[in-house]
Amino acid sequence: MTAMAAPATQVAAVTAKRSWKLPITLGVFGLLSFVLFGLLGPAGSVTTFGISTGADLLQFDPVAVPTRATAIVLSVLCLLLAGYSYVRVRADQPVGRWVLAVFGVLWVLTFLVWAVADKSTSIVSLLQGSLLLAVPLAFGALGGLLNERAGVVNIAIEGQLLTGAFGAAVLASIVGNAYVGLVAAPLAGLLIGAMLALFTVKYHVNQIIVGVVLNVFAVGLTSFLFSSVLKNDTATLNTPPRLPTLPIPLLSEIPIIGPVLFRQSIIVYLLYVAVIVISIALFRTKWGLRVRSVGEYPQAADTVGIDVNRTRWRNVLLGSMVAGLGGAFFTIGSVGAFGQEMTAGKGYIALAAMILGRWSPWGALGAALLFGFADKLQQVLGVLETPIPNQFMLMLPYIVTIFAVAGLVGRVRGPAAAGEPYVKG
Repeated sequence: MTAMAAPATQVAAVTAKRSWKLPITLGVFGLLSFVLFGLLGPAGSVTTFGISTGADLLQFDPVAVPTRATAIVLSVLCLLLAGYSYVRVRADQPVGRWVLAVFGVLWVLTFLVWAVADKSTSIVSLLQGSLLLAVPLAFGALGGLLNERAGVVNIAIEGQLLTGAFGAAVLASIVGNAYVGLVAAPLAGLLIGAMLALFTVKYHVNQIIVGVVLNVFAVGLTSFLFSSVLKNDTATLNTPPRLPTLPIPLLSEIPIIGPVLFRQSIIVYLLYVAVIVISIALFRTKWGLRVRSVGEYPQAADTVGIDVNRTRWRNVLLGSMVAGLGGAFFTIGSVGAFGQEMTAGKGYIALAAMILGRWSPWGALGAALLFGFADKLQQVLGVLETPIPNQFMLMLPYIVTIFAVAGLVGRVRGPAAAGEPYVKG
């Protein structure tokens, strides 16, 4: 009797561990896509996508597809992926992140086909703009994860982006060289990071409160300097040159991929390098192992001789410099001048990207691209005068983030000791 009860108990335990959240979520979104964009889509309409630019090595004509039929086919593929995830969960097998990624791409394509019915848009411009808008978010998310991996919650990303933008604009204007602004931006972010480390690591002040206060401080300081100093001498202090586009030979001429990835300014290429270097450093080096141990089990790290607070100091300063570099995009990378509160809450979006990306450099980049894509898409839809309200597209990434944090697309858990001050016993 006991021998037969044991397997039954094990089966019940396995069944209890099954999570149907992902199959249900994918199924619901797949059905919505099939009904709203497919069956109820405009009959007889044609959607046109441009896939080439004038500088491409190979030129392709715009692609025109029947709106309703294409939306139905793409929606069916989404439903098939939902069915695949159901089969995997039922068999107690991992679904794989590729399923969610492919589903997301197909669902967005379905939405685009429906939204651009009887109109045309350039896929290259959409993707290129998405990458640009994702740059400050990705730098901010990278800076935040460097902090949190060491156990310090960085709510001050907004302030670091803002001071980075201010420092880049002022120094680039004075010197007359945009590349000098790339040096000033991380140094400006470093100032905010030093205050964050001082109060949280040394004096053990609540990390959330300090981060919020530093954001308010950065807004007040930059606004005061803008109105009292920069406005009085705009030509000298707030007219920075913009970073030039640096196309990579041959690679920049590849259709679609070339203009998007390899026809950008140096700050975008620095983002590529930062993601690769931080990913390798955190997960392939002894330094990364020490940092992660401090963020997960500081007592154990201290026991084996790692200076916990020194590690946190260094990571806070490093992460703040990375976030500050992202602030340079707002001035020398896009607008060409500093404005009051010009970051407009992007630091908090970067924080959400870090969480959605599961405290991973590649995940943070992917989440930042999602936010950037939604931002660019609402701009495109506004120009095309589609029936979708622009505000809806701005809401979408935040809804996805809520789903992720709620566990609907997988469990999200940050470093165990993040937010906890360490006092050596």
